[in-house]
Amino acid sequence: MLFSVALIALVLTLRREWGQLARLGRGEWTLAVASGLLLALHFWSWIASLGMTTVASSVALVATQPVFVALFSALFLGENAARRQWIGIAVAIGGAVVIGWGDFGGGANVLLGDVLALAGAVFASGYYVIGRRLRRDLGLWVYSGVVYGVSALALTLASLLSPGVALTGFASSEWLVFLALAAGPMMIGHTGINYALRYVPAYVANLTVLGEPVVATAIAWLLPAIGEVPSPQVVAGGLLVLAGIGLGRKGGS
Repeated sequence: MLFSVALIALVLTLRREWGQLARLGRGEWTLAVASGLLLALHFWSWIASLGMTTVASSVALVATQPVFVALFSALFLGENAARRQWIGIAVAIGGAVVIGWGDFGGGANVLLGDVLALAGAVFASGYYVIGRRLRRDLGLWVYSGVVYGVSALALTLASLLSPGVALTGFASSEWLVFLALAAGPMMIGHTGINYALRYVPAYVANLTVLGEPVVATAIAWLLPAIGEVPSPQVVAGGLLVLAGIGLGRKGGS
């Protein structure tokens, strides 16, 4: 998150958009801070879950967020998903459940990891729904800068207050991983969805997140350091996820 904020600051400087921060109203600041805190909680709960359950199950459960996004969008924004989009969400969620099903009954620690991953889905949903509301008026880089900044600050404070958690002393290869996470998943992934939030409802933009179980499972399989070989069950679930994304995207907004 700190690397992401640094990259956003560079973009704001190059585009000379820092002045827009002074024009934000109290209501916009309140919502943006809330969005940043929800994003921090999302990362905290999801990353914590990865130490307790498998990559496939963690990502599958956190990818249930489109259901919560659709519900919150209807409740707080008055934006209701179309029937075909609900069908697509249901199919994709079914695929996510198929992927993560093998972990149920795997013990208390695994179950806690699954619960944390699900909590990450709820937190992310609030973040995206608030983003849909704010992006109607705020520019992409100003919105992302404030939200990522609040998230980075909250996570840094949490780290400093946690005994045994270090923010320095990592190997150069690990710093490169941190930078890659900022440049890829944050600057392209999260910021890409934040861009889309101005033009489509949150449940449409967020539906692409359901591709995470497929991609993350493939990465976990291909990286020697992880080496989690997907089972036929995971492959079948991944195909359902992709089919659901296709249905939901064709549903219109």
